[in-house]
Amino acid sequence: MLIYFIGICGTAMGNGALLLREMGYDVAGSDENVYPPMSDLLIASGIKIFSGYDPSHLNIKTDLVVIGNVLSRGNSEVEYVLSEKLKYTSLAELLKNYVIQGKESIVVSGTHGKTTTSALAAWTFESAGLEPNFLVGGVLENFGRGYQAKPESNYVILEGDEYDTAFFDKRSKFLHYLPTTLIINNIEFDHADIFSSLDEIKLSFRRLINLVPQNGTIIANGDDANVRDIITKSLAPVETFGLSPDCNWFATNISYKTSTSHFDLFHNGRFEASIGVNLLGEFNIKNALAVIIAARHHGISYEVIQQAFSTFKNVKRRLEFKGEFGGVKVYDDFAHHPTAIRETLKAFRTKYPKERIFAIFEPGSNTTRRNIFQKELAECFADADVVLISQIARLHLLSESERLDPKKVMADIRGQGKEAFYLPDPEAISSMVAKTARKDDIIIVMSNGGFGGIHELLKRKLSDKNNYFP
Repeated sequence: MLIYFIGICGTAMGNGALLLREMGYDVAGSDENVYPPMSDLLIASGIKIFSGYDPSHLNIKTDLVVIGNVLSRGNSEVEYVLSEKLKYTSLAELLKNYVIQGKESIVVSGTHGKTTTSALAAWTFESAGLEPNFLVGGVLENFGRGYQAKPESNYVILEGDEYDTAFFDKRSKFLHYLPTTLIINNIEFDHADIFSSLDEIKLSFRRLINLVPQNGTIIANGDDANVRDIITKSLAPVETFGLSPDCNWFATNISYKTSTSHFDLFHNGRFEASIGVNLLGEFNIKNALAVIIAARHHGISYEVIQQAFSTFKNVKRRLEFKGEFGGVKVYDDFAHHPTAIRETLKAFRTKYPKERIFAIFEPGSNTTRRNIFQKELAECFADADVVLISQIARLHLLSESERLDPKKVMADIRGQGKEAFYLPDPEAISSMVAKTARKDDIIIVMSNGGFGGIHELLKRKLSDKNNYFP
């Protein structure tokens, strides 16, 4: 059977293609942006990739076409699929039918923390010898990839995204994932290009909850008011977690070391265990709590959980250390929502209480380009000393009433007594950092994209500065 992916080089589509290839299917696909590392991984797995879109690519007698959610009507291959009445599906539905059906489906959802929580869950279940299938939107450093195919395993762990599925299916992707164990980390407004309000997002999560069977489990952040609101009518059992003793499972006596968090775990008021995890920050303690509950629900001992947490290596682009250049430490993080920015910087302030922290942010998402978070963007950099924001792309495509006002963001940040710069591109930002950074400063780059190769620019310019730090 040959499965053809249109838009194969995206992170989710590429990992999905690799997962199906590992399961023994013939796989091919196309993309207009064929570039490493995904293209190299696909080719090394024996997957044929066509550069660009052309209906002739589909002459290879495909049995099923998977259409990525970035594709729309007007794409030449999409139009050919429709005209020739070829069998087609979305990635989410493909996973449902070929990977998930009949298995224990552990779905990790929420506005923030999905990738880290999914990765920690995958490693914990792997450490317990359960060899889960998984698909996660990042590279899990413990596995060296973002997927695993183990058809004989009874478990599949999935990062459950609330974004829409495809041009022909506007439901959230996670509604295809048949959750038997559902984690809900948090719920906030995001994805302003497809949701018009927080209530619309909450409706999608309510539909997700409605899919969990009565012999399943919902693991919900009890500290989050939006999460508490949507779980009230669940027919499946609910276990809440958080830092409040009102939650079924809660963490207390929290302490932080250089790169680890430690806490005492209580369940229904009874002490269970003292836990340490190779993650930093309050938000990661909550991620860890969710994984502990899922693991215990599936019979994994505290001893194995602790072993997994102690050997966990996180996901690339999540608080990832890129290196020290000219005496300055550079980190990378996927944060692109005000809450994620705030929590990331809070974790760094815990790790570096006295150092000067530079926060470099690329407002590239469809939400941060808009004025929805005008106030929050000015407030979320509280734990940084210097803030550099790149010019906001494609602002001209939004009406004036919709656009973020970057000048006001800058003025509000400066009003907090911080240095703040709004600069046109990564070249200008890296040059400014090279001029102003001092030995032992900390730089954290936050973006949901490649950010124009800014990490290499910083590496080069800071290394050049090595001999003349003030």
